Amino acid sequence: MILVDTSVWVAVLRDSSKRRVLEAALQGEVPVFSRFSQLELLAGCEDERQWDLLNRYLAAQDYVDLEAESWPEAARIQSDLRRRSRKTAAVVDCCIAQLAIDHDLLLLHHDREFEAIAQVRNLRQRRIAL
Repeated sequence: MILVDTSVWVAVLRDSSKRRVLEAALQGEVPVFSRFSQLELLAGCEDERQWDLLNRYLAAQDYVDLEAESWPEAARIQSDLRRRSRKTAAVVDCCIAQLAIDHDLLLLHHDREFEAIAQVRNLRQRRIAL
């Protein structure tokens, strides 16, 4: 399984030709979602039709979730980045990174913040060109 970040899903949903890039990056592995991506994707819907379609699609997907002890660890990522004078990552990105770490998943993304996180945590991540 590979955790796919919202940044990739947004690109694929906006331009279906990007799906081939995602499929190549997955190399036959099964993609999993985070509830954060579900939240971000649904929040970006422009109308009721888009909401209904996307909500049905997302309801059928596999998800990984944070455990109670992981929330402080996700917050610590942002704190460590700030203390080390690195770019501060969004809290949601810190949570997604912690999910990948907790479940030992490769994180596919199109977001430089995860590269910064990988400098302070053992995050298996790959930025794909979209």
